[in-house]
Amino acid sequence: MTKLTIVAHDGARFDIDAEDGSTVMENAIRNAVPGIDAECGGACACATCHVYVDEAWTEAVGSPDVMEEDMLDFAYEVRPTSRLSCQIKVTPELDGLVVEVPERQS
Repeated sequence: MTKLTIVAHDGARFDIDAEDGSTVMENAIRNAVPGIDAECGGACACATCHVYVDEAWTEAVGSPDVMEEDMLDFAYEVRPTSRLSCQIKVTPELDGLVVEVPERQS
């Protein structure tokens, strides 16, 4: 299992044991993290699972692909570290990953 920390907008921390191969979004939904709506169910067809990747993890997580970048255009308050959590696959290399949920989703 890979450890993830998802920080809700109000500062509440969710420390999660995530199964490798799952996505950050799936783990947020399973653990009732507020602010992750995931309206499209992980199909990269909305921006309701937008998160900010902690700067220490941006290189390990990687950059969004073209489709994800297009969907991020619909997200509120996009930052250089913005990603859609449905597009971040959990791997052992991401053990300790920290992401933050923005104040609102699109």
